[in-house]
Amino acid sequence: MTIKAKINKLGIMVATAILFATTGSYAESPTPNDTENHSGNTSPAWVKSAVFYQIHPQSYKDSNGDGIGDIQGVIEKLDYIKSIGVNTLWFNPLFTSPFKDAGYDITDFYQVDPRYGSNSDLVMLINEAHKRGLRVCLDLVAGHTSDQSAWFQQAKEGKDQRYSDYYIWPDRIPDDVKGKEKDQVGGTIGEDSFVKIQHAHSPYFIKNYYASQPALNYGYAHPNPAHAWEQPVDAPGPMAVRRELKNIIAFWMDKGVDGFRVDMASSIVKNDPEKVETIKVWQDISSWYHHQYPQAVLISEWSNPKESSAGGFNIDFMMHIGKYNYTSLFFNRVGGEFEPTVSYFAKDGKGQLAEWYKLYSEQYNATKGKSYISMPTSNHDIQRLNAGDRDSVDQLKVAMTFFLTMPGTPFIYYGDEIGMRFQTGLWNKEGSQGRATKNRAGSRTPMQWDSSGNAGFSSADAWNLYLPIDKDPNRPTVAKEDKDPNSLLNYTRELLKLRGASNALSADGDWKLISDVNKPYPMVYLRSAGNERYLVVLNPSENSVSTTVEGIDISHAARVVGKEEQGQLSQKQQSTLIDVKPISALVYKL
Repeated sequence: MTIKAKINKLGIMVATAILFATTGSYAESPTPNDTENHSGNTSPAWVKSAVFYQIHPQSYKDSNGDGIGDIQGVIEKLDYIKSIGVNTLWFNPLFTSPFKDAGYDITDFYQVDPRYGSNSDLVMLINEAHKRGLRVCLDLVAGHTSDQSAWFQQAKEGKDQRYSDYYIWPDRIPDDVKGKEKDQVGGTIGEDSFVKIQHAHSPYFIKNYYASQPALNYGYAHPNPAHAWEQPVDAPGPMAVRRELKNIIAFWMDKGVDGFRVDMASSIVKNDPEKVETIKVWQDISSWYHHQYPQAVLISEWSNPKESSAGGFNIDFMMHIGKYNYTSLFFNRVGGEFEPTVSYFAKDGKGQLAEWYKLYSEQYNATKGKSYISMPTSNHDIQRLNAGDRDSVDQLKVAMTFFLTMPGTPFIYYGDEIGMRFQTGLWNKEGSQGRATKNRAGSRTPMQWDSSGNAGFSSADAWNLYLPIDKDPNRPTVAKEDKDPNSLLNYTRELLKLRGASNALSADGDWKLISDVNKPYPMVYLRSAGNERYLVVLNPSENSVSTTVEGIDISHAARVVGKEEQGQLSQKQQSTLIDVKPISALVYKL
């Protein structure tokens, strides 16, 4: 490249950066308070108003008739995605893979898998998304590769190969781990972490999840001198892996990507129960990342936001793994799949709030003003919102109201906006059967677009689809719900419009549970920012319920979500009585 060309390229990059910093989008004017982040949060300003839409690429839209969703199919549906009210896409892995774990077993981090398209197709998607004011984030599987990766294939040939120290090669199973199970979230090694292998390097390697996913070597927090394979985090091998990860990040960021969600971010350093060294590694990576790409977001699958925030992540999930989870709110009994839980958002009204409230409050108070918590509607690893006996539109509206009026960053899983059903009885598809009681395939079925063949997902024969379409003749579709003003889709759109126009309902707005946590129905909380306040009232049970709250003025209360017959507020001296009908959600502007 000539000096003149370099100067021109730099000018374009600077202009683009200025445009993004001042508008918060490529093609549209800023949303309220999108131009600056006054909260002290180090996230890019646009993250305050971000609403993510997760796409499982093989399940979204098939453009070429092979039965598998692809990038061109997503491009076809960008206008629909925009119409929901979301503004950022997150894709499950798109990179080359033998698909023993649905793409979380990667052979080449620098190449889109041919079943989805090409690198050029992904760049086209990024550009088309940006034209519509949508951002694009990719999934970064930082902790392991596929055992079919060229790195691993070379590394197993001997100790002096280029990639030998990218992996961990024990020469035996130590006595102190025999009989112990690994902790996938915590990164603690167990006997089941050791995979037997025949090659010139070592009789074993360390895996992360499946035996086909050898762990990358970020080092050990407390290496045992008697175990030569336990390298410190600053040894040459772990440092080379860090550099490779930065190269992967830079490769895709320079093609226009807007950020990454990091898979199992908390487990990269081994035997680090306190996460001291794991946080240090991510501080090194994230400080480089935020310096090089100040308008990019970094999202962790850590499930401990106060730890991930210390590591430099902007968003972390509170969902189904680790101590800090929301399983007591949403996990329903679904056939023989997923562990039975007494769910708060179930119509029998037998749930409780205390467990979740304690966990959430701890994280909320520790991260407010620093980073954001996300509680996703569901994802590729857990049951959908429509699961078990939580199956009516009204029930799903109550749950969606919760997700879209809480602080932090909303993540909507594809299909949840129309109420797609978690399907039971499916087979083990590309590693979906992680445990005997947990088949994740039921959350990965094809998107339901319309009433045509295969619900508009694909022109392939039904038996060639990635997974079967829901066979219920009354299954929800985008086409049907788009025309129905009372549909879940249009309800979701209205909630997102309300959230987008409000500081109080934004990611940074204050949140306070004002109902009695020990009398869980209804759940009542206050969202506020300055003089703007909203009261959110949720009753997912099939019973009429009431509660009394103190210290709020309802003299100017205006109902903005829900119907008059679903409940009412009444003032009694200094107290407010809230009566709520069964399966109802109400939002009042005070």
